[in-house]
Amino acid sequence: MIGTFVAVKTPLAPLLDEPRASATQISQLLYGHCAKILRRDGAWLHARGGDGYEGWMHEGYTQTCLEAAFDEWAWGTRGELSLGCSVRDAGGGTLDLPLGAVVGSAHRVSGRTLDLDHRRETFPADPEAIVASASGLFQGSYYQWGGITPWGTDCSGLVQSVFALHGIRLPRDASQQALEGENVAGIEELQPADLLFFSDREDGKITHVAIAMGASRIVHAALGRGGHRVENLSRPDDYVGGLMYRFRFARRVIA
Repeated sequence: MIGTFVAVKTPLAPLLDEPRASATQISQLLYGHCAKILRRDGAWLHARGGDGYEGWMHEGYTQTCLEAAFDEWAWGTRGELSLGCSVRDAGGGTLDLPLGAVVGSAHRVSGRTLDLDHRRETFPADPEAIVASASGLFQGSYYQWGGITPWGTDCSGLVQSVFALHGIRLPRDASQQALEGENVAGIEELQPADLLFFSDREDGKITHVAIAMGASRIVHAALGRGGHRVENLSRPDDYVGGLMYRFRFARRVIA
């Protein structure tokens, strides 16, 4: 089993920090996404997803897949990607799939999917389009540590998934995303789709990320807001004031 590859067969699979059901979720893998098995502990698989992120996943969420499928970045598949749809699987069951799931051979019964060519037309690597997706597709999402979909997301999960939908790969965690792109001189220089980074730690390690909508507004998934929120930096309330006190720097990942 070690060194082999599995695909997620459920709408999503929690990726945990330890091989036990009560462990902390650190990320998720979605239906049709493949992972490489690094080691096993009973029914638990230590897996590496296509974005390089590692964690523990129970084998009950998985089925075998080909190495070639793992080598293909799931968000870049030429096949149909879910924008929020329902499919009928090989066993005749109906599954609701989140944004980003790979539909594969499953039969779509409702909702929207797009192949790669149509995704690149609908979701180009354009700053304004990225802002529109972050604002619209995740609207109403609640905050969930380790989440990456509109069904529940954390700050860096929102950023990674939105940019991935537009064909741009970013790492999973905010502290990793903070190493991407180029520095932005200051808040007044922010452009759409720039990333703002924050820290509430003494050592300064990045703990939060938001997407600039321009010089005066940001969109993010925040525990303090309960989830998805658009903030106005020019008219800050107490929450935004505290957030900006923790602001460290901004990065531009789209030239």
